[in-house]
Amino acid sequence: MNRKDLDPTSSPYAPIGVQLRRFRDATGMTQIKFGKVISYSGSYISSIERGVRRPSRRFVDVTDTELKTGGTLSLMLDQLEHSILIEGFPEYAEREAEAIALRLFEVGVVAGLLQTPEYAAAYEQAPVRRGTVTQQQADERMRFLLTRQERIRRASPPFIHVVLDEWCLRRPIGGRAVMARQLAHLEDLASQPNVTIQVAPISLGENRPFSHPVTILTMPNRSLLGYSETHHRGFLERDAETLAGWAREYDRLQVEALPLAASLELIRAVRKEFESAP
Repeated sequence: MNRKDLDPTSSPYAPIGVQLRRFRDATGMTQIKFGKVISYSGSYISSIERGVRRPSRRFVDVTDTELKTGGTLSLMLDQLEHSILIEGFPEYAEREAEAIALRLFEVGVVAGLLQTPEYAAAYEQAPVRRGTVTQQQADERMRFLLTRQERIRRASPPFIHVVLDEWCLRRPIGGRAVMARQLAHLEDLASQPNVTIQVAPISLGENRPFSHPVTILTMPNRSLLGYSETHHRGFLERDAETLAGWAREYDRLQVEALPLAASLELIRAVRKEFESAP
C-alpha cells in the first residue's frame, strides 16, 4: 500500500490529520473501512489526514465518538479556529472551496485570493510587530491563505469577479517594490479567462454601494451565500431576501466601477508610480 508520510506543518489543519491517523491506526481500520463506519468516503478521510481540507464539525464529532478520543479532535479544531482565524471565517472558507463563482468587493487591501506571498506576508507581519498575534499564528494564517489560493487553481476553477476599491491599489503594503509586484500580479490574473478585475475609483465617493468588504458565493446548486465581517468576527449570510439585495448592490457596483480596460490601465499606472518613486 502506498502510504504517504504526513507533514504536520503543511497546513493549519494538518496536525488534526496527523492525530486522526494515529487514532485510526490504533484501531487497525483502513481509511475506507473507517469511512464506512462513520458514513464518509475514504477519499474524504484521506484529504483530512493529509491536511488539504478543513474537517467539518460533524466529522470531528462523529470521529471523536467512534474512535473514543475523549474529544481530542474537536478540541484541536476549536483551538485552531480561535487562534488563527476570526470567528466565522473557517466555515466561510469551506464553502468558498465548493463555490463555482465568487463575487468579491474589497476595501483598503487586495483580496486574499489575489495576494502575492510577499504582500500577504507583509500584511500578516504588522500584527506580529504590534504584539496582537504571535509569529506562529501569522505563519499559520499564511499557510491557510496559500491553501485557499491552491483550491481556486483546481482543474475547473470557479469564476472570480473582483471589484477593488482604488485605495487597495495605493495603500503601500510592504513598501514600493512589494506593491509593484503585487499590482503586476493583478495584471497577470486579469488575463485569465476565469478572473475579472475592476476598480471602484475614489471619485465614486458616497455613491459606492458597499462600505465594507462583501463576498457573494454561487454554489453548485446555484444557491447564493454571502460573507462579510467586522473587525472581530465574520458571518455567513443565508437569507435569500438579504442576498438578493446584496446581488442588486453588487450589480450596481459593477456598473459604477471602471470598465475592464480602464481598470487595468489604472492598475498599470499605479504600478508604474510605485516603480518610479524615489
